Amino acid sequence: MKLLVAAGVLLFPVPALVLGVRGLPKHPGYSPDEPADRASYILVVALRTLVLALVLALSVVVLVSTVGAAVVGVPLHGMVYVFFGLDVLLALLIVVSFGRRVRRPVRRRVNPAAP
Repeated sequence: MKLLVAAGVLLFPVPALVLGVRGLPKHPGYSPDEPADRASYILVVALRTLVLALVLALSVVVLVSTVGAAVVGVPLHGMVYVFFGLDVLLALLIVVSFGRRVRRPVRRRVNPAAP
């Protein structure tokens, strides 16, 4: 069970961190000319950075705890499972909100014979 938790962290929150770091500065519709857009952009990037730092810290704590418990042969503390659940939920937040790629609108082919 211990190594299953470690594998769960490696399969979902760690790739979500990579996707989140790639999508950190992206903000569709941002206009650098407007001061209100600049303030909201700074706030959004700060909150995204906070979430990424929290997921990184939780992933490290869960991985160190599970690997250490597996090596020494002691049972996991119940809080490790809580941290794992929080880590997975925050990783899901990253993937759903700013970890996705922004899809560009599909360009339609122009028919030269069309009027």
